[in-house]
Amino acid sequence: MAGHSHWAQIKRKKAAQDAKRGQIFTKLIREIIIAVKQGGGGDPELNPRLRAAIQAARAANMPKENIERAIKKALGLEEGTNYEEATFEGYGPGGVAILIQAITDNRKRTVSELRHLFSKHGGSLAEPGAVSWIFEQKGLIVVPKKFEERAFEIAIELGAEDTKEYESEVEIITTPSDFEKIKKALEETGIEILSAKVTMVPKSLVPVTEEGTAQTLLKLMEALEDHDDVQQVFANFDIPEKIMDNLSR
Repeated sequence: MAGHSHWAQIKRKKAAQDAKRGQIFTKLIREIIIAVKQGGGGDPELNPRLRAAIQAARAANMPKENIERAIKKALGLEEGTNYEEATFEGYGPGGVAILIQAITDNRKRTVSELRHLFSKHGGSLAEPGAVSWIFEQKGLIVVPKKFEERAFEIAIELGAEDTKEYESEVEIITTPSDFEKIKKALEETGIEILSAKVTMVPKSLVPVTEEGTAQTLLKLMEALEDHDDVQQVFANFDIPEKIMDNLSR
């Protein structure tokens, strides 16, 4: 998972850059709208998905009025676009499985544009069910390496499924139901959290050991994540740390 973890670090840095450009606001607003419609109303105390969406929006420094306006649109109190959730599946270079979660107002357009991106970067869009079975939903909490000992202790005590140690950070994997409990316990202990979300984790990994293939794959991943309709992209690649270092220079 070394290369996979390094890609996660790159994504976090990129998300910070996107927030400065305002690009991430579009995705966050759509997630808030869907969270209200699908997750149980406009009260974050009663709607865990909305609560998480608001936390992500605040972390990206989205103005409070933008958050409130998105909730009002979802509740029909203000005019807004009708969005729907959609999942797409595909294969990247090297046979890597790719799962995409999107929010769109035009499914046909999104399919066409995603197919073009896959084709342009050596991949292909697949039929529903082709790769989704490779992924399972888990809570994923990432903390700096300096909190490793205490974070592991809390996580294991509260029933975390797994913990992984990397050069500069630590990953804690939980069941979706234990995610909030473990995240809250870490925060209350004063442990810094780099990222925390319920996400899709691959059951198996595909080694990508050719630098050219890895470069093309990462370009595809970035192109998919840059698409306005795409909320999250998951993949099961494992790129050696040395190659990731070369490509991230």
